[in-house]
Amino acid sequence: MFEVTPFRRNRSPANVPATLEWADRFFNELVPSRLFREMMPSLFREQGELIPAFDISETGDHFVVRADLPGIDAKNLDINLTGNVLTISGEKKEERTEEHENSYYSERRFGSFSRSFSLPADVKEEGIEASYKDGVLQVNIPKSETARHKKIEVKTG
Repeated sequence: MFEVTPFRRNRSPANVPATLEWADRFFNELVPSRLFREMMPSLFREQGELIPAFDISETGDHFVVRADLPGIDAKNLDINLTGNVLTISGEKKEERTEEHENSYYSERRFGSFSRSFSLPADVKEEGIEASYKDGVLQVNIPKSETARHKKIEVKTG
């Protein structure tokens, strides 16, 4: 079941040209659902907020978390584990300047993110490894001995 929460952008009528009234009405009346906001996150994202892609997989003895974080420096990443909740956060800062004979160009981009995941089993804090290469973060988290799947052999006769 989907949660329906109104999303309203209220503008003062003096600041809204008549040609934009239909757009405000569309977003205020026809698109109130959380489902639409999740399908189209770039329309509702706050300035400076990053939404990186994460993949979580499980093997017999550990969890693997991968995140696409292009342009983020490894020193700006923070990874924490509290119980079975993994939190990964980071910040991207980029500044580019070009100077030519008669012109000067400067551009700044910034953004941050924080994501938390509840892992479905107990994990060992010792042995957690994180690597970052070519904009992809990979965190390997070993499962505790009690959380590992154990095959039980059936004896006959």
